[in-house]
Amino acid sequence: QVQLVESGGDLVQPGGSLRLSCAASGFTFSMYAMSWYRQAPGKERELVMTVTSTGGITNYADSVKGRFTASRDNAKELVYLQMNSLKPEDTAVYYCNARWLQFNYWGQGTQVTVSS
Repeated sequence: QVQLVESGGDLVQPGGSLRLSCAASGFTFSMYAMSWYRQAPGKERELVMTVTSTGGITNYADSVKGRFTASRDNAKELVYLQMNSLKPEDTAVYYCNARWLQFNYWGQGTQVTVSS
């Protein structure tokens, strides 16, 4: 069955870095656009960025430009979110999303907390 499993969330100090990973299985990974979303307490889920099927980056959230980047490894069916210069307002549950045509899948999320 389809699975998206995020990992790498942690407690980190402001200014620190984290790399999130999302392991995919159960679908043709290379055909899907892969996105990272996040949801902070009391807020709506927001799109962080999208990695196209060929590795291009689109749909950056303004709040993460210049600090976050994403990449994918189609051979390993992995997608990554590299987060640098983390701020307390980056605290959220981060979700991996796979989308192609009418197909849309979500992971369970991983918690990122930025605090001193």
